[in-house]
Amino acid sequence: MAVAHATVEPPTLMVSSPAPPLCPSVNLTQDDLKKIAAYKAVEHVKSGMVVGLGTGSTAKHAVDRIAHLLQQGKLKDIVGIPTSTKTHEQAVSLGIPLSNLDSHPVVDLAIDGADEVDPELNLVKGRGGSLLREKMIESASKKFIVIVDESKLVNYVGGSRLAMPVEVIPFCWNHSLTRLVSLFAYAGCVGELRKYAENGEAFVTDNGNYIIDLYFEKDIGDLKETSDAILRLPGIVEHGMFIGLATSVIVAGVDGVTVKSKVGNELEVDYFCYNDLRNGF
Repeated sequence: MAVAHATVEPPTLMVSSPAPPLCPSVNLTQDDLKKIAAYKAVEHVKSGMVVGLGTGSTAKHAVDRIAHLLQQGKLKDIVGIPTSTKTHEQAVSLGIPLSNLDSHPVVDLAIDGADEVDPELNLVKGRGGSLLREKMIESASKKFIVIVDESKLVNYVGGSRLAMPVEVIPFCWNHSLTRLVSLFAYAGCVGELRKYAENGEAFVTDNGNYIIDLYFEKDIGDLKETSDAILRLPGIVEHGMFIGLATSVIVAGVDGVTVKSKVGNELEVDYFCYNDLRNGF
């Protein structure tokens, strides 16, 4: 059965934003932008915090920065909760003390990247394969700061026409794939099992599951209805839409850094030129 869908309502967050400054142009690579966003987010980490450590090429810079500040003595008594085996290994190699949600069920702050960010700060995550653990930790966080470069901004979830991941159990994964594609036929959905490029075998998550990547030609409509429809299918573990979880998004672009933060029903937007940032980059 397809998802019942209707015309998408306009954004509900009221935007409060000053005029962006005229910043001098700078020549930065995409990785430079990722690092700047990550360093800006780490400014919110304070001694004594339990911190969710994200996964991916942008979040890696945040983990590196936290470790550096710990080594300098500028941060103390940090406990990290890693969102993947890969991040766990990185944090251990850097000497960051680690724990888990069993011991620390409430996380003070999580910092992670995203594959897409829409105007309401809804996200697509999981193209790196860690969406389940990321969602568990970030949904348990008092604050969740998302760090991206400007290429990740979209008009609506799925708007990049790149993968929206769904984690499924391996048993009869093709049956799950068929049902997911049928669910979103109205959006021109196609899907495929994620595989390792080097050997063509099914990609396996840290939890021993598979991932089905969905691609949409059109807007999928109401995200909460979409989420519910996916999770009602037996065999589905979790999907890569992070709806309403982000409290702030830090966007590094060629013209400077934009910080979008939810404050009640308002979306506050601040702008920073690169020569105004003193974060060690």
